[in-house]
Formats: sequence, structure tokens, C-alpha cells
Amino acid sequence: MAVDFRLIVIGRGMMGAAAAKYLARQTDGVAVIGPDEPDDRKAHQGVFASHYDEGRITRTIDPDRNWALLANRSIDRYGEIAGDSGIDFYREVGCVVVAPTGGDYLEKTRQAAVSLGVKTSLLDEAGLKAAFPFFAFPDGGAGVFEARGAGHISPRKLVKAQSLLAEKAGATVIRDHVVSIRSEGGSAVVETSGGLTHRAEKVLLAAGGFSIAENLLPQPVAMTVYARTVTLFEVSDADAARLVAMPSLILRAPGIDIYLLPPIRYPDGKFYLKIGGDPDDLTLSDDTEMRAWFKTEGRDTVRAHLKRIVEGLVPDMVPLSISTAACVVSHTESGYPMIGYSSSPEIAVLTGCAGTSAKSSDEIGRLGAELLLSGGISEQGYSTDFTPQFR
Repeated sequence: MAVDFRLIVIGRGMMGAAAAKYLARQTDGVAVIGPDEPDDRKAHQGVFASHYDEGRITRTIDPDRNWALLANRSIDRYGEIAGDSGIDFYREVGCVVVAPTGGDYLEKTRQAAVSLGVKTSLLDEAGLKAAFPFFAFPDGGAGVFEARGAGHISPRKLVKAQSLLAEKAGATVIRDHVVSIRSEGGSAVVETSGGLTHRAEKVLLAAGGFSIAENLLPQPVAMTVYARTVTLFEVSDADAARLVAMPSLILRAPGIDIYLLPPIRYPDGKFYLKIGGDPDDLTLSDDTEMRAWFKTEGRDTVRAHLKRIVEGLVPDMVPLSISTAACVVSHTESGYPMIGYSSSPEIAVLTGCAGTSAKSSDEIGRLGAELLLSGGISEQGYSTDFTPQFR
């Protein structure tokens, strides 16, 4: 039976849009299906995405070399993506990872950076205070600082850039969301919420947390989706100017496991300092629970926890307001993204962000494109093959 497209990417988030770009640059007949950001989140009846935001941390430094390599290869292409699309989404403000001395977290982070030729600085407690006087770090810590090739990105603008480049390369963008996928007669049949049916030789499911929804895969992916609450501290123009040298931060200390972004200007024209790091987990078991969660403002208990941390960490900052937002993270059994085929030779998956893949999304999308075009991912310096697991 004739197909409408050769390849369809399902999901137009950071990884899906990147995959569609790479596919369209190498073959004809590519489509990517995914909705635009809803105008009214609380009234929205469709699916959501966690990239509806202006701030995500980006850096190579990571204690896991595979994640460091995914990030490093993506970051190296930021300039090309911005130049080709005309969309500026990246700010190089540096990133510092702070953790207690005596553990192996910082040493693994430093070693991974060294293995990739990434320049970092190792700062002791006094060095941290001298370099970043606006932070009041817990006692007994040290840090690894990456000044170049690190900072933060706008995930919203990155998706816009990747979608534009996919279209420029010839991909068809379908602004809808998929409700079912099935194999039929040697091809994949995709049905959308708008009532349309599309047939393709192969599909790549890149729907983030919503990849666990029913009727999308022959077997559900072995992935756990957690609710996350981010907290935004509105910063005055004067404080934003005073904190202009603030890098992105990852802080691990007793009772604290957070990331923090420096003041970023949001679409409302205001500056916000953003922090994330839930002290406990709330599991979302299906897409109905996820849709309901995205319509909330998150959890008050997390807001209170993060507020206490910011008050101690940036003591001289007086926020003009404090707000929260809901997002999700998806954790796989391997700890890495799942990039591979389901039990159907027509249906593959590209999912499992682990709450850390926004920065790495271009490389993850490229690997997803290679999977569809070549049937597998070749050896490229990773110690994992990203094989998906199913329940």
C-alpha cells in the first residue's frame, strides 16, 4: 500500500525537531507531527511539552562521560543552528558544578571533561567564594567551573530553530498530536487527534514523557515519568545587572540537589532566576495524569523547599515575586535516552530525557535520525548502545 511519507517523527520537542531536521537533510518524504505551544495552558485539552520555557542549563561537565559527550557534540553545533535559523537561543555564561569535597562526583566530572578536551577550573571553597561572591555556598564544598561552551539555552527558541531548519530542508510539519500508531501491511499507520491518518515506511516516537501513552507502541517503554516543579524568582533590573556574571549552577550538598540559572529575560519582559530540584518524587503513571499535572502550578511543598535554598544561596537578592510551573522528567532503566526499535520493524523510539537532555538534544536527535536511515547506531565513542527497554 502506498505511503504518505517515507519517515514520520512523532513529537516536535527538542529531540524530535532535531531528528526531523537531520532526516530531512538526508532524504525526502519526511514529516514531523507535534503541536505548537498552547495559548491557554489550563484550557488546553491536548498534550504538553516541557520545552515551554526560556531557561535550561547547558554544559559539557558531567560525571557520566556518555552524557558529557552527548552534550559536547550538541553544544559544538549551537552556532551553526543559530546561524542557519537566524534564531539566537544560547547564552555562554559558564557553568559551575559544586559538591562536597572528598566524594568522587567532582573528580568524575573533571575526568570526563579532560577526556573530551574540555577546559575546566577546579575551585576550592575559598576559590568559589572569590569567583562567585553572590553565592553563599554550604561549607565544605568545591567546584568544577566550565567557562566556555556552557551557560543556558532557551528550549522554546531551540525547538523553533530546529523546526524551521527541518522545514527548510523539506520536512512537512503537521501541527497536531498523535493518538495511535500501529503496524499494518509492512508500514506504520499514524492517527492524529484531528482525525487524520498518515502512513509511513517508518516512524520515530519522540514524544517525551507522553511516549508512555497508550496505543503508541506495541509494548510500553520501561520509563518512569516524574512530576517536577520549577520555581521562578522575579529579579529587579538592578539585581539582574548586579548578577550579570552569575553562571549556571549545579549544587549537590546534604539535603540539596538543585540546578539554578542566572536571571533570564522572559517573554513578559521581566527577569527571572530559575531553580529546579524536587526533594522527592511524584510519579505520573499515564498521559491523563500528565495532562492534569501540566495544568497546575506544581507543588507548594517543592516551592517552599526551593525558596529556602535560594534564600540561603543568594542571600542579597530580594525577589519581586515568586512563581512556579509544572514540567516532567522521564527516567529510563539505563539512565540514558532510549534510541532503538520496538518489536515492530516500522516503529522506533527516541525518548528518556532523564531531566538532563535539553542541552544534548541536537546530538540525540541526530542519533535518532541515524537509527531510521541506517537501521542502527554506529560506534561513535559512546559506551552504551542506547537500546530501549520495554515492559
